[in-house]
Amino acid sequence: MHHESIKALYDGFPLEEKNDFFPAYIYLKYIHHFMTHVLGTLGIPTKPMPDQLPADIQAMMGAYSDQIAEASPLLETSIYHGKVVKLADAIKLVTQKQDLDIKPPEQVVPFKVARDIILRNPGSIAVGTCPCRSASENPCMPPPQEVCMFVGDPWATFISNNNDKYRLISQEEAVHVLELTHKMGNVHCAFFKKEFRNSFAAICNCCSCCCLGVKMWNLLGGTVPILAPSGYTAIVNPDRCTGCDVCTDKCCPFQAISLDKEADVAVIDVAKCMGCGVCEDLCPAGAIKLGLDASKGEPLDLDVLVNGS
Repeated sequence: MHHESIKALYDGFPLEEKNDFFPAYIYLKYIHHFMTHVLGTLGIPTKPMPDQLPADIQAMMGAYSDQIAEASPLLETSIYHGKVVKLADAIKLVTQKQDLDIKPPEQVVPFKVARDIILRNPGSIAVGTCPCRSASENPCMPPPQEVCMFVGDPWATFISNNNDKYRLISQEEAVHVLELTHKMGNVHCAFFKKEFRNSFAAICNCCSCCCLGVKMWNLLGGTVPILAPSGYTAIVNPDRCTGCDVCTDKCCPFQAISLDKEADVAVIDVAKCMGCGVCEDLCPAGAIKLGLDASKGEPLDLDVLVNGS
């Protein structure tokens, strides 16, 4: 047991937030058990974990997941949620050189509880096997398996020291993971949690068939505020579109693209589009580009949030 990283995690909470240490500890140390538990409560088939947690830890984990579920229906109460980010904005999150303490406007992060960007030692990044894929009974499991990242301390150091599924990597390696998963058609989501000082702490780079956040967003039709869109919408140039059908459900994680067979051109369902940018880079004809869309909020762009440009 790495006592120094446990103490650092505890010390990372001010006195009035010390109670959040306990769910943070359980979540980071047992994240794969936690995801298996959550999937199970939703009736989604899971693989059995190779080991069983003590009954008291399981009970605390259950209470913690119940709290997340009870708070999730409203923007005002949600305590665990994500912001879809395009690749360039995800890279900015893992390449910061200075500590940050930013309160983004609600146009960027619309949630009321966990919405800050507090980065301490931003060069400390841990990557590990995706808990959603690990828990799924029949995951797609394409390589790489290490697609889940925690950014900044005490989170990254704690999970790398106390969870054998995670390891510390350099910022350059983190960029490589982002670029590789983007080429695979995965979605980048910056996750915010109450137990991480009401702030950003992790980037999920997963697929729509395994990622619980994306899966539930699609299943519930976006009616529960699990995710916020990136601030962009995909736009099709009909003069360049060849009707190849690559960008439809074969690549769009949010089922937002269909093919108009009469016009032989791709059509974007703006209501469903989350502006992840997967289609933009996978379109062989270069016919799709992301465009700013005020109806989707504003991007989580650290250059703008920090420097105003």
